[in-house]
Amino acid sequence: MKVLVCGGAGYIGSHTCVALIEQGHEVVIYDNLCHGSLSAVDHIRQLSGADVRFVQGDVRDKAALESVLSSGFDAVVHFAALKIMSESCRLPLLYFDNNVAGTIALLQAMQATGVHRLVFSSTAAVYGDPDVVPIKEDAPLRACNPYSHTKLVMERLIQELCEARPSFSAAILRYFNPAGAHPSGLMGEDTGGVPSNLMPYVSQVAAGMQDRLHVFGGDYPTRDGTGVRDYIHVMDLADAHTKALDVLRVGGCHVLNIGTGRGYSVLEVVSAFERISGRRVPYEIVDRRPGDVAEVWADPSHAQETLGWHAQHDLLRMCADAWRWQSMHPHGYQSAQVIELRQAMPSGSCR
Repeated sequence: MKVLVCGGAGYIGSHTCVALIEQGHEVVIYDNLCHGSLSAVDHIRQLSGADVRFVQGDVRDKAALESVLSSGFDAVVHFAALKIMSESCRLPLLYFDNNVAGTIALLQAMQATGVHRLVFSSTAAVYGDPDVVPIKEDAPLRACNPYSHTKLVMERLIQELCEARPSFSAAILRYFNPAGAHPSGLMGEDTGGVPSNLMPYVSQVAAGMQDRLHVFGGDYPTRDGTGVRDYIHVMDLADAHTKALDVLRVGGCHVLNIGTGRGYSVLEVVSAFERISGRRVPYEIVDRRPGDVAEVWADPSHAQETLGWHAQHDLLRMCADAWRWQSMHPHGYQSAQVIELRQAMPSGSCR
């Protein structure tokens, strides 16, 4: 297929672009570079050997999307969204404008240009504090912050469109906790500063870029008192997107958990990273964060049955690939040019 990847210069998007090209798809990247990077685009080209077209644009710009899509596409993979939970609590209007309005503009542009297949990047955060783990797709939905609320609204928009237009098909992928990097070390998670996710934070502490890891809560009812999450290698996540495109050939709307089915505690991640890197990772137990829950991990059986997909990389592999990326790119994709670009952009343009 010819596939437009919105947000394809970001962390998960860039890895997915490589996986799509490896499976024979033609990829065009659409990204506003607020959190994406031209360096990531260059590395996609280097790793895939493909002359990938890049278009700089905002997902809320319906006219720009129509202009790109009018050249003829078979599908869209949609990553373009703001995603930091704590930031969403401070800037809810920005999150709803970028995420929800952006998705509406994209769906309208797809409808106007006759593109009927969509793979959508959602999140396990729509489950909130689950009643039981592992979590199945039919679990109650309890979005508990503006970020997860926007994802839930976006999911429902897509589901309603699939019901209204039988020709439209979609796969809604609810990610658990992406981690790791491309095994080459050329691509990884560029946090642009102090990380909000555990694995890159641990990486920076191991590299001496941060003094210590703050572990939010040591008194949860878990095996060591710290929170338990389902960490999935970004390459496994990318593979799920390629398989989701195949299932869209037969139509319908598919909601799928993308996780490993196993949870690791914060301290287990720290121990694994120390083992792989040979570095100490100092940490300090601090107060719980509002909204955090004790345990979250997936029941991925529906994705296994529907897509023929399962996670192939374990926690040690995630740590090894994350450490290779950190060692090769201690400051991520940062350069003076990228920093100036980000600072010059109005805050509302960030993806």
